[in-house]
Amino acid sequence: MRLTVFGATGGVGGEIVRQALHAGHEVTAVVRDPARLTVTGERLHVVRADLSDAEALRGAVTGRDAVLSGLGARSRRAAGVTARLTRAVLAAMAAEGVRRLVIVSAAPVGPAPEDDGLLDRALRSVVSAVLKDVYADLRETEAELARSTVEWTSVRPPRLLDRPLTGRYRTVVGGFPRGGRTIGRADVAHAMLAALGDPATVRQGVGVAY
Repeated sequence: MRLTVFGATGGVGGEIVRQALHAGHEVTAVVRDPARLTVTGERLHVVRADLSDAEALRGAVTGRDAVLSGLGARSRRAAGVTARLTRAVLAAMAAEGVRRLVIVSAAPVGPAPEDDGLLDRALRSVVSAVLKDVYADLRETEAELARSTVEWTSVRPPRLLDRPLTGRYRTVVGGFPRGGRTIGRADVAHAMLAALGDPATVRQGVGVAY
Protein backbone atom coordinates (compact mmCIF):
# COMPACT_ATOMS: atom_id res chain seq x y z
CA MET A 1 0.00 0.00 0.00
CA ARG A 2 0.94 3.63 -0.45
CA LEU A 3 0.60 5.27 2.97
CA THR A 4 1.02 8.78 4.32
CA VAL A 5 1.91 9.21 7.98
CA PHE A 6 1.44 12.43 9.95
CA GLY A 7 3.15 12.89 13.31
CA ALA A 8 5.94 10.66 12.04
CA THR A 9 8.54 12.01 14.48
CA GLY A 10 6.45 11.10 17.53
CA GLY A 11 6.56 7.86 19.49
CA VAL A 12 3.55 6.23 17.83
CA GLY A 13 4.08 7.87 14.44
CA GLY A 14 7.69 6.75 14.22
CA GLU A 15 6.63 3.19 14.98
CA ILE A 16 3.97 3.35 12.26
CA VAL A 17 6.60 4.39 9.73
CA ARG A 18 9.06 1.72 10.87
CA GLN A 19 6.54 -1.12 10.87
CA ALA A 20 4.91 -0.06 7.60
CA LEU A 21 8.27 -0.05 5.83
CA HIS A 22 9.12 -3.45 7.30
CA ALA A 23 5.82 -4.77 5.96
CA GLY A 24 6.73 -3.60 2.46
CA HIS A 25 4.53 -0.52 2.21
CA GLU A 26 5.56 2.70 0.48
CA VAL A 27 5.50 5.44 3.12
CA THR A 28 5.36 9.22 2.89
CA ALA A 29 6.25 10.81 6.24
CA VAL A 30 5.00 14.37 6.65
CA VAL A 31 7.10 16.31 9.17
CA ARG A 32 7.96 19.84 10.21
CA ASP A 33 11.61 18.99 10.87
CA PRO A 34 13.12 16.13 8.80
CA ALA A 35 16.16 16.04 11.10
CA ARG A 36 13.96 14.61 13.86
CA LEU A 37 12.92 11.60 11.77
CA THR A 38 15.19 8.71 12.73
CA VAL A 39 13.64 6.07 10.45
CA THR A 40 15.20 5.38 7.05
CA GLY A 41 14.31 3.09 4.16
CA GLU A 42 14.25 2.79 0.38
CA ARG A 43 10.47 3.10 0.24
CA LEU A 44 10.39 6.14 2.56
CA HIS A 45 9.64 9.60 1.20
CA VAL A 46 9.95 12.55 3.55
CA VAL A 47 7.85 15.68 2.99
CA ARG A 48 8.47 18.84 4.97
CA ALA A 49 5.26 20.83 5.36
CA ASP A 50 3.26 23.18 7.54
CA LEU A 51 0.81 20.71 9.05
CA SER A 52 -1.82 23.41 9.57
CA ASP A 53 -1.95 24.28 5.84
CA ALA A 54 -4.36 21.95 4.04
CA GLU A 55 -3.27 23.17 0.62
CA ALA A 56 0.36 22.38 1.44
CA LEU A 57 -0.61 18.86 2.50
CA ARG A 58 -2.44 17.89 -0.69
CA GLY A 59 0.68 16.69 -2.47
CA ALA A 60 1.55 14.44 0.46
CA VAL A 61 -1.77 12.57 0.32
CA THR A 62 -2.60 12.51 -3.39
CA GLY A 63 -2.71 9.01 -4.83
CA ARG A 64 -2.33 7.36 -1.43
CA ASP A 65 -4.31 4.32 -0.33
CA ALA A 66 -4.61 5.51 3.28
CA VAL A 67 -3.46 8.07 5.80
CA LEU A 68 -2.38 7.37 9.39
CA SER A 69 -2.02 10.05 12.02
CA GLY A 70 0.07 9.96 15.16
CA LEU A 71 -0.64 13.63 15.79
CA GLY A 72 -1.28 14.63 19.38
CA ALA A 73 -0.52 17.27 21.97
CA ARG A 74 2.88 16.70 23.60
CA SER A 75 1.80 18.58 26.72
CA ARG A 76 -1.28 20.11 28.33
CA ARG A 77 -0.15 23.52 27.10
CA ALA A 78 -0.45 22.28 23.51
CA ALA A 79 -4.06 21.14 23.91
CA GLY A 80 -6.11 22.12 20.88
CA VAL A 81 -3.43 21.33 18.33
CA THR A 82 -4.72 17.87 17.44
CA ALA A 83 -8.17 19.01 16.29
CA ARG A 84 -6.69 21.94 14.38
CA LEU A 85 -4.15 19.83 12.50
CA THR A 86 -6.63 17.03 11.87
CA ARG A 87 -8.96 19.53 10.17
CA ALA A 88 -6.15 20.36 7.76
CA VAL A 89 -5.49 16.66 7.09
CA LEU A 90 -9.20 16.01 6.44
CA ALA A 91 -9.41 18.98 4.07
CA ALA A 92 -6.36 17.77 2.12
CA MET A 93 -7.78 14.24 1.91
CA ALA A 94 -11.16 15.54 0.70
CA ALA A 95 -9.50 17.66 -1.97
CA GLU A 96 -7.52 14.65 -3.24
CA GLY A 97 -10.25 12.03 -2.88
CA VAL A 98 -8.39 9.92 -0.29
CA ARG A 99 -10.86 7.97 1.83
CA ARG A 100 -9.13 5.91 4.55
CA LEU A 101 -7.82 7.48 7.76
CA VAL A 102 -6.64 5.91 11.02
CA ILE A 103 -5.73 8.16 13.97
CA VAL A 104 -4.47 7.65 17.50
CA SER A 105 -6.73 9.03 20.24
CA ALA A 106 -6.96 8.00 23.92
CA ALA A 107 -8.96 5.59 26.05
CA PRO A 108 -10.85 8.23 28.12
CA VAL A 109 -12.35 9.66 24.93
CA GLY A 110 -14.35 6.48 24.40
CA PRO A 111 -16.72 4.52 26.63
CA ALA A 112 -15.43 2.66 29.67
CA PRO A 113 -16.23 -1.05 30.03
CA GLU A 114 -19.54 -1.50 31.87
CA ASP A 115 -17.95 -4.02 34.22
CA ASP A 116 -14.86 -1.98 35.06
CA GLY A 117 -13.74 -2.34 38.65
CA LEU A 118 -13.74 0.46 41.21
CA LEU A 119 -9.98 1.04 40.93
CA ASP A 120 -10.09 1.34 37.15
CA ARG A 121 -12.98 3.79 37.33
CA ALA A 122 -11.11 5.86 39.90
CA LEU A 123 -7.92 5.90 37.84
CA ARG A 124 -9.84 6.91 34.75
CA SER A 125 -11.54 9.74 36.63
CA VAL A 126 -8.25 11.11 37.99
CA VAL A 127 -6.46 10.95 34.64
CA SER A 128 -9.42 12.55 32.86
CA ALA A 129 -9.40 15.43 35.35
CA VAL A 130 -5.66 16.04 35.10
CA LEU A 131 -5.60 15.92 31.30
CA LYS A 132 -9.07 17.33 30.67
CA ASP A 133 -7.87 19.88 28.08
CA VAL A 134 -5.97 17.22 26.13
CA TYR A 135 -9.00 14.93 26.10
CA ALA A 136 -11.31 17.78 25.14
CA ASP A 137 -9.03 18.34 22.15
CA LEU A 138 -9.23 14.65 21.22
CA ARG A 139 -13.02 14.63 21.58
CA GLU A 140 -13.22 17.56 19.19
CA THR A 141 -10.86 15.69 16.87
CA GLU A 142 -13.15 12.67 16.86
CA ALA A 143 -16.15 14.95 16.33
CA GLU A 144 -14.41 16.31 13.24
CA LEU A 145 -14.00 12.75 11.99
CA ALA A 146 -17.68 11.99 12.59
CA ARG A 147 -18.69 15.08 10.62
CA SER A 148 -16.45 14.09 7.71
CA THR A 149 -17.11 11.61 4.92
CA VAL A 150 -13.84 9.70 5.32
CA GLU A 151 -13.65 6.05 6.35
CA TRP A 152 -12.01 6.76 9.69
CA THR A 153 -10.89 4.66 12.64
CA SER A 154 -9.86 6.07 16.02
CA VAL A 155 -7.52 3.82 18.01
CA ARG A 156 -7.83 4.59 21.74
CA PRO A 157 -4.97 3.40 23.99
CA PRO A 158 -4.55 3.86 27.76
CA ARG A 159 -1.20 4.93 29.29
CA LEU A 160 1.56 4.55 26.73
CA LEU A 161 4.83 2.74 27.38
CA ASP A 162 8.10 2.49 25.47
CA ARG A 163 8.25 -1.26 24.93
CA PRO A 164 9.21 -3.51 22.01
CA LEU A 165 6.50 -4.72 19.66
CA THR A 166 4.67 -7.81 20.95
CA GLY A 167 1.63 -8.01 18.69
CA ARG A 168 -0.22 -9.38 21.73
CA TYR A 169 -2.90 -7.00 22.98
CA ARG A 170 -6.67 -6.82 23.23
CA THR A 171 -8.96 -4.76 21.04
CA VAL A 172 -12.64 -3.85 21.41
CA VAL A 173 -14.44 -2.15 18.54
CA GLY A 174 -16.71 0.51 19.98
CA GLY A 175 -15.51 -0.10 23.54
CA PHE A 176 -12.45 -0.77 25.66
CA PRO A 177 -10.79 -3.92 27.10
CA ARG A 178 -11.75 -4.52 30.72
CA GLY A 179 -8.91 -3.69 33.10
CA GLY A 180 -6.68 -2.38 30.33
CA ARG A 181 -4.27 0.13 31.84
CA THR A 182 -1.20 0.22 29.59
CA ILE A 183 0.10 -0.57 26.12
CA GLY A 184 3.37 -0.01 24.28
CA ARG A 185 3.59 2.60 21.54
CA ALA A 186 4.86 -0.06 19.13
CA ASP A 187 1.74 -2.15 19.71
CA VAL A 188 -0.51 0.88 19.21
CA ALA A 189 1.16 1.41 15.84
CA HIS A 190 0.65 -2.28 15.07
CA ALA A 191 -3.06 -1.99 15.90
CA MET A 192 -3.42 1.09 13.69
CA LEU A 193 -1.85 -0.65 10.71
CA ALA A 194 -4.01 -3.73 11.33
CA ALA A 195 -7.13 -1.56 11.35
CA LEU A 196 -6.45 -0.43 7.79
CA GLY A 197 -7.63 -3.75 6.40
CA ASP A 198 -10.44 -4.38 8.89
CA PRO A 199 -13.83 -3.13 7.63
CA ALA A 200 -15.32 -3.64 11.11
CA THR A 201 -13.28 -0.68 12.35
CA VAL A 202 -14.52 1.83 9.77
CA ARG A 203 -16.13 4.88 11.42
CA GLN A 204 -15.49 3.31 14.81
CA GLY A 205 -13.39 3.89 17.89
CA VAL A 206 -11.24 0.91 18.86
CA GLY A 207 -10.02 0.42 22.43
CA VAL A 208 -6.59 -1.25 22.67
CA ALA A 209 -4.71 -2.42 25.75
CA TYR A 210 -2.67 -5.31 27.18
